[in-house]
Amino acid sequence: VQLQASGGGLVQAGDSLRLSCAASGRGFSNYHMGWFRQAPGKEREFVGVITWYADSTYYADSVKGRFTISRDNARNTVYLQMNSLKPEDTAVYYCAADRSVKFTTTYEYWGKGTLVTVSS
Repeated sequence: VQLQASGGGLVQAGDSLRLSCAASGRGFSNYHMGWFRQAPGKEREFVGVITWYADSTYYADSVKGRFTISRDNARNTVYLQMNSLKPEDTAVYYCAADRSVKFTTTYEYWGKGTLVTVSS
């Protein structure tokens, strides 16, 4: 599975942004899809995950209520809708795929990240 995140950019605090992660290769619908982010000088951290059938989502406390993950298996794409953005959300955002639901960075497949910058 090859992954490519897109949709990052420069926004102001309080704005919204939607990231996309396009997958290629076979079996996308068999994978749970996670979003992670890495701020400058910090470790990569879990943002959220959506199960392969989209029946469950889990989020980090820092984004709960503001971020929403969805997926379209017909389009091999997963989305991260980010609302009420804060400067502390500034990071490179990555999507990842794994056959298990995980909250750590031990995912099997990773895409290249997309930079989100939130100005105050």
